Amino acid sequence: MTTLFDIQTPAAGLSPRPTAGTTYRVAGLDISLTSTGVATLGGTIAIPTTGRRRDTLVERRTRLRHIADTVVTEVGTVDLACIEGPSHHSVGGSVWDRGGLWWLVVDALVAREIPVAVIPPMSRAKYATGKGNARKAAVLDAAQRRYGAVCATDDEADALVLRAMGLDWLGQPLTEVPEGHRAALGGCQWPDLGPAR
Repeated sequence: MTTLFDIQTPAAGLSPRPTAGTTYRVAGLDISLTSTGVATLGGTIAIPTTGRRRDTLVERRTRLRHIADTVVTEVGTVDLACIEGPSHHSVGGSVWDRGGLWWLVVDALVAREIPVAVIPPMSRAKYATGKGNARKAAVLDAAQRRYGAVCATDDEADALVLRAMGLDWLGQPLTEVPEGHRAALGGCQWPDLGPAR
């Protein structure tokens, strides 16, 4: 399989060299069992689903497959997908299902040869607010103020911030952010662009 990028963790501050005249298509993905946020050039959406603790394996698989398929359809063809990484301190709930869903989405993107960047939750919060421990409500408020977006859910706001981070890393920021916020880009797992295209 030929891919445009190889995944690696770069040194802080490493950014690709944008090709003159190129406009990048970037998607931001906040993966969730109950409300996945997706941000693309077309705007933001949430993909809500519900499940029950007593759901069978087949029902759980059907739900995860539905979310993953809907995400990939909404993403379409992009140059980069920025997905929020797992929260390592997350406890309770459906840990296996969340992890499985995350990998289903990543696998589907990679199968379509879409480069994937993994953004830690604290990096997303820091880029949006300047504080890595900011709550989702603060990220929602910051996203709406900075980008003039109307996000119906905090999942959509998270996805928008992830998309903004990818565009900023590619040298095409949605808008200027303080350097302290931009420092969050250094803590992410970005695809290696290799030689200038």
